[in-house]
Amino acid sequence: MSEKEKEKENSNPAVSSPLMETIQQLGQTNIPQAPDSNVHVLTIIGQIEGHIQLPPQNKTTKYEHLLPQIIAIEQNPKIEGLILLLNTVGGDVEAGLALAEMIASLSKPTVSIVLGGGHSIGLPVALSADYSFIVPTATITIHPIRLTGLVIGVPQTFEYLDKMQERVLNFIVMHSEVGEHKLKDLMFAKGNLTRDIGTNVVGKDAVEYGLINEVGGVKEAMEKITELIQSEKKVEEK
Repeated sequence: MSEKEKEKENSNPAVSSPLMETIQQLGQTNIPQAPDSNVHVLTIIGQIEGHIQLPPQNKTTKYEHLLPQIIAIEQNPKIEGLILLLNTVGGDVEAGLALAEMIASLSKPTVSIVLGGGHSIGLPVALSADYSFIVPTATITIHPIRLTGLVIGVPQTFEYLDKMQERVLNFIVMHSEVGEHKLKDLMFAKGNLTRDIGTNVVGKDAVEYGLINEVGGVKEAMEKITELIQSEKKVEEK
């Protein structure tokens, strides 16, 4: 390759680079963050993609991309806290629950913000943080587990669904202030969703039900993560 060709390639912004590949694959880049930032931001946008690959036109968050990031956050001594941003319609139940369990098991302080929505399995992911916020206009849809495609109509299928439903219910109850009875009322309510069962909870109602800790956005979340980090440091000093 000639020198002119090399210069042309280097000056072309469309040429692939590690940074561009990161943006295309994960939708993330560290450019906006301060070099000395001790808080990592993890986004869960669109539909949580699990074992089945979704059509290319779907906006997805692939759980296999997030798993190594969560491990890296735990191992990196420079990262002292995690902010979790959610605007998701839900998705693969087992993948979402796996993400929620991993985030909940982090040793570092975590704070989540529900933005446009934290629907379906997105709710356990939001609750996996130590403290959760929801913006006033955001919504959370609570409904029973659904399956698409061919379902074998045998007792074992319904038993499997029931056990999976119980796993999701237990996680929500353990990581929030909502009682199991109230949660089931919201989940199986009729008339709230057109031709379906469940409840759509908006902003402050999610706080009143005990699902989310507080109404707030970026400012409140940053103040809270700073407070949790400082508390963690005081405990370690003792």
